Amino acid sequence: MRVAPLDRFGAQELGRAVVIAVVVVAHLALALGRWLARPRRQRLVDAASEGVVNGFEVLGPTFVKLGQLMASSPGVFPAPLANACLRCLDDVPPVPAAQARAVLEADLGYRVDELFASFDDTPLAAASVAQVHACVLPDGTQAVVKIQRPGIATRMVVDLRTAYWGARVLEKLFQFFRVANATAIIRDLHAATMTELNSAVEAHRQAQFRTNIGAFGDNKWVTAPAIFWSHCGPRVICMERLHGMPLDRFDDLAGHDTRMLIRRGVKVWLEAVLLHGPFHGDVHAGNLWVLDDGRIALLDFGIVGELPDTWRAILRDMFHATLVDGDFGRVARGVRTLGYAHGTGQTDDELGVQIAAALEPVLARDLGELRLSELIMALVSFGKAWGVASPEELVLFGKQLGYFERYATKLAPGWVLGQDLFLFRNIFPDEVPAVAEARGVVLPDD
Repeated sequence: MRVAPLDRFGAQELGRAVVIAVVVVAHLALALGRWLARPRRQRLVDAASEGVVNGFEVLGPTFVKLGQLMASSPGVFPAPLANACLRCLDDVPPVPAAQARAVLEADLGYRVDELFASFDDTPLAAASVAQVHACVLPDGTQAVVKIQRPGIATRMVVDLRTAYWGARVLEKLFQFFRVANATAIIRDLHAATMTELNSAVEAHRQAQFRTNIGAFGDNKWVTAPAIFWSHCGPRVICMERLHGMPLDRFDDLAGHDTRMLIRRGVKVWLEAVLLHGPFHGDVHAGNLWVLDDGRIALLDFGIVGELPDTWRAILRDMFHATLVDGDFGRVARGVRTLGYAHGTGQTDDELGVQIAAALEPVLARDLGELRLSELIMALVSFGKAWGVASPEELVLFGKQLGYFERYATKLAPGWVLGQDLFLFRNIFPDEVPAVAEARGVVLPDD
C-alpha cells in the first residue's frame, strides 16, 4: 500500500483538522463545565483529561489508537491523561456484520457460507483497526477471523497526517510537546499503523513468532495461534481459536502459578528480542492470555518490532553484564561499533561505568518498581552522549517492559527480571548452567 508522506497536508486534512479541534474543545469544555463548582485543582486536571479522551472516542479509530499509545506509556505522558486513556484499551463499537462480511467475501472471493461451516456475526472483540469473529472451518476446526474495518486505511492516513500537523503546531507553542517529541510519536504511530494495515505481513510475523517459540525444544507452556493460510487475504487473517482469559484478571488466576506464568511469557519474549529478531510489540493484557490448559498465549501481532543485529548484540551484552560478569565495558565496545561515543575522550571502561550506573539499578531491582520513564530517560541521555537524538530502536522494547512492570506487581512481587537465570537459559546456554550451580539455583524444566 503506497502512502503519502506525513507532512503532506491538503484540503481533506484541513477539514478534518477543523472537526478535530471542534470536537476536542467541545468535550474539554463539557468536562471543565462539570468541574466548575469543585475547588480542587486535581479535579480540573482529571476532568480535562477525561474531556480529551471523550474527544478521541468521538473522532474514531486513529485517535483511539493514539489514546492506546498514551495509556501504554505512563512514564512519558502526564499521569492523569495516561490513566484516562486506559479507556481506549477497551473494545470499541464494531462495524455492522454485513460490512464485515463484505470485506471477507471481497478478499477471499467466496460467500461466507462457502468459506465456513459457521460464522458468528457478533464479534468476539472489536478494536480500532479490525474486529474478530468466531467461525468454524469446513473440516470442523474452530477458528477466528480478524477482519479490517472497511475504509480504515484511507481514514487513518488522513487522520495521522492531520495529527502530525497538529503535533508540529503544539511543539511550537508548548515546551511539554517539544520535550515529549510529539511529532516523533506520531511518526512511530504512523509506521506501526501502516504495518498493521498489511494483514499478510501480520500473519507472516505471527507464524514466524509461533515457530520460533519452540526453536530450542522447550517453551511448551507458551504459544501463539496457528495461521490458516487458505482463509487469509489482504485485509483478513484466519487463525486457530484459543480459549482462556487475559493475564490481568488477577482475581481469576488463583489456581495458577502466576510467577511461572509471567516468567514463561517474558522468557519467550526476550528470546524473540535478543535472538530471533521479530518480537511482539504490544503486550498489553488483552494480547496476553492464560489458556484453559495452563499455557500462556501471545495474541494479535499487528505491532511487531525487530532490532538490528548490532542493537540486539548490545542488549545481550547488557544482560550478560547484569546477570553473569558485570562487564559493562563490553556494552561500551558495542556502542562504539555503531559509530557513537567518538570524541568523548572516554575509554571503554569509563563508558561502561556510565552505562552500568544508569541501567544496572533499573534492571536489577524488583520489576514491580521499574518505571518506564527511567529506562527511556537513561536511553535518551546515552543518545545525547553518543551524539544521536535518541536510540529509537529501543523505545518499543522499553514500552513492553512497562507492561511487564504492571503484571509483575500483581503476579510476581519481588521478581527481578535482570537476575532471573531461567529467562536467559537459551540466550546464554554456556554460562547459565554454571552460574546456576554456583548460586545454588534450580532452574525450572520448562
